[in-house]
Amino acid sequence: MIIDTFANANRYTSLHYRIAKAFEWLQSTELDNLHAGKYVIEGENVFAIVQEYKTLDATNEQMEAHKRYIDVQYMIKGEEMVGLSLLNNQTISKEYDDETDYFLVSDPPSFFATLNEENFMIFFPTDLHMPCIKINEPALVKKVVVKVRV
Repeated sequence: MIIDTFANANRYTSLHYRIAKAFEWLQSTELDNLHAGKYVIEGENVFAIVQEYKTLDATNEQMEAHKRYIDVQYMIKGEEMVGLSLLNNQTISKEYDDETDYFLVSDPPSFFATLNEENFMIFFPTDLHMPCIKINEPALVKKVVVKVRV
């Protein structure tokens, strides 16, 4: 996983040309003006999902991971906590679903980090993450998740 400020995004474009495409799209798009939904960047290889929701209490949430896609998550408006762990023999509570590209684990996160309007997070297939968590009180946020095919 990578957590950094958006100002440093160019440091990560050499990881893969599709990650570079994700950051190029994020930097060149008027994100505030986007409505919730899917935005195609490079077919099913790179696409963005804009989400608007209220953050949740961590008590009933579980960590997820993906196999086919890397997540590049960027907060357009608001902030949330994200529970994080490295995938390492946790208890799988929902088996991997190839159609939705995710599975869940019931173990609690190792730590939490804040995703706000100044930073981004990249989650690789070995990175468990529990997004959408409230900081103090539930709050409305607008976030974009760019899915990058592995």
